[in-house]
Amino acid sequence: MKITIDDSSVYCYTNSRNIDSSKPSIVFIHGSGMDHTVWTLAARHFARHGNNVIAVDLPGHGRSTGAPLQSIPSMADWLEKVLDALEVEAAAVVGHSLGSLIALDFSARHAKRARALAMVGTIVPMPVSGAILDACKNNDHAAFDMLTQYGLSKRHQYGGNRSSGIWMVGSSLRLYERSQPGALYFDMNACNEYQNGLESASTVECPVLMVLGSEDRLTPLRGTGPLQEAFHQPEVSVIQGAGHTLMMEAPNALLDALHRVL
Repeated sequence: MKITIDDSSVYCYTNSRNIDSSKPSIVFIHGSGMDHTVWTLAARHFARHGNNVIAVDLPGHGRSTGAPLQSIPSMADWLEKVLDALEVEAAAVVGHSLGSLIALDFSARHAKRARALAMVGTIVPMPVSGAILDACKNNDHAAFDMLTQYGLSKRHQYGGNRSSGIWMVGSSLRLYERSQPGALYFDMNACNEYQNGLESASTVECPVLMVLGSEDRLTPLRGTGPLQEAFHQPEVSVIQGAGHTLMMEAPNALLDALHRVL
């Protein structure tokens, strides 16, 4: 489904269905340099369980046109415009990495529009190393290599996949390689500069779920304590053996976890 926001075309994957106002809605937000396809399995699953699903391509990503947005708050405000255009009053928001920060900021500042929040592969603050930022800024393929290496657990870099016929390392690299030049830098820099996350978390009123990988090296489990403490009684699900890219590494375990709030 394509809609128009701020004179730009926005692609929303809806499992080929129109929005039904009688059903609950779930919005899925991808991570840095990615697109809606990372949420295909989850979106199809929840669509078949009686929900409207809306997996967005952020501006300048995937099939959405326009320039990439450069801050988490601007992305959260853009998300509200998406809901307005689709005539969705409130939705559960699910985000991975960058998307988790967008979902957090949206749930804090647009509280009446968020009925549940699920943050996947997350940490607050979310600092990005200088080496990765420099590579992203220079459109250096090394950025894709580093994010793929650290985004997958060591176990999942040896080949094999729970989804037949898919190579995790190759899939991750191809996903980054098809991103628009500059998009990955703006995304990673937005993560690095977002400093209001803990304050925002303390104001979130809807049910909250954090899904974390025990082997995550980009947003390590050991650093998530402050965020867990900032929320009011969040659900926390730790997937053993999984790294940062949970949608690829542990798809079924992730779906089981998401059902706790969706």
